[in-house]
Amino acid sequence: MELTNKAQKIKLIAFDVDGVLTDGSITYTDNGVEIKTFNAKDGQGMSMLADSQYITAIITARTSAIVEKRAKDLKVNHVYQGAKNKLVAIAELMEMYSLDFSQVAYVGDDFPDVCVLELVGLACCPLDAVDEVKNVSHFVASKNGGQGAVREVANLILKSSGKLERFLVQKALNQ
Repeated sequence: MELTNKAQKIKLIAFDVDGVLTDGSITYTDNGVEIKTFNAKDGQGMSMLADSQYITAIITARTSAIVEKRAKDLKVNHVYQGAKNKLVAIAELMEMYSLDFSQVAYVGDDFPDVCVLELVGLACCPLDAVDEVKNVSHFVASKNGGQGAVREVANLILKSSGKLERFLVQKALNQ
């Protein structure tokens, strides 16, 4: 019940990339081009959040053109790349939308995410996050990063607000 109450307050959901939207692998071609693999179910969850008027953001310490492309495909509102201090990005978003920490959810998996996870209203992580992240998270997904963890977080937030049913009804009507 406490988890549902936290999720009901959320207006902004921010995601790390490597280890959250991906499985954490960083692959390079012989030409030095970086390749990332994203999960379609995670993408559907992020799209459902955007369609439900949640503010979505990607905050990552790395920089990659493919992250911009994925964010655009998923209608992500804000993308922060090269963000070494993720709390600065969260603070900027909170100020921009007049939010407080209780209205923010964050999904992270490693040490650079802890400073944000300790403060937000709904701290989430994939199953394969490091222990230090799991210890400060309110919700630990049953799936690993890049393998459905983000979809679990999206479903949690949408279900707590009664918006998940809308997608199920829409699907039934479109069949």
